Amino acid sequence: MAAARALWRPVLPALRGRRRLCAQPGRAAANAHRGGSSAGAGSPFDRRLKRKQKNWAALRPRPAECEYLRDEVGGGVADRVLDVPRTFRLALDIGSGRGHVARHLNRVRSRRAERARAPAAFSPVPHGSAVLLHWVNDLPKAFREIHQVLKPDGVFIGAMFGGDTLYELRCSLQLAELEREGGFSPHVSPFVAVSDLGHLLSRAGFNTLTVDTDEIQVNYPGLFEVMEDLQGMGESNCSWNRKPLLHRDTMLAAAAIYKEMYGNSDGSVPATFQIFYMIGWKFHESQAKPAQRGSATVSFGDLAKIDKFLHQK
Repeated sequence: MAAARALWRPVLPALRGRRRLCAQPGRAAANAHRGGSSAGAGSPFDRRLKRKQKNWAALRPRPAECEYLRDEVGGGVADRVLDVPRTFRLALDIGSGRGHVARHLNRVRSRRAERARAPAAFSPVPHGSAVLLHWVNDLPKAFREIHQVLKPDGVFIGAMFGGDTLYELRCSLQLAELEREGGFSPHVSPFVAVSDLGHLLSRAGFNTLTVDTDEIQVNYPGLFEVMEDLQGMGESNCSWNRKPLLHRDTMLAAAAIYKEMYGNSDGSVPATFQIFYMIGWKFHESQAKPAQRGSATVSFGDLAKIDKFLHQK
């Protein structure tokens, strides 16, 4: 597990009007629960609701105020782009949002590249931010289509939220619901496990894979600010099996549990975001190939003889 890097949530001006922390189910969700074909194990997310959430976040008076997390992840992706010892004439930014990756690359004048931003209608994943793969219903298909648009010897560098993201919020809400309502429903969307990610990329055709994990821990005044910023990012839950509303007593209990279980000494609470960074290449004849099976001239069993050989010298 990577060590978490701590960030402080920027001080945001208070929103006017009532806070609406839980989205009402849309018409598509209602139809699905009446037997529609949209929901299911192969389609866990309500894409129509997610589009509404993203649009609502983009129409806020100051939408950039909640972009601090994506900007941090965009910097991580840019660092990995610059670590690749190659210069590419053209780069495609899928789900570029406000250009969170490009703005970091543009700051590095020593390496310049011509860039194109993919229109949302032609992206193999839904439009949104630099971190959006966790909302894709058919992730294997998305990876295959990304692999398809790459030229031979092209590289895909991406980021997505991992399974431990927002575990503090998830546990606090579940315990509060068990205490106040006698059961609980999922309030944080499901995330892919790192053990599955390499397999998905390999099945899509990528080789020379690298998957590494990072953790970003953002400190907030309390649970309500965590959920408020998730709404501002367009990252509210849109799973078909979500619970549309949380009772006030449950929310207050969850806020108290959050501070009791995870609170910092200064009264703030941490929210952990686990980030998976992935790098995969499309095959080309010029790439290094593994040696043929059985071509080794030294056995691993000979390693035990090294000490004896050194002592003889």
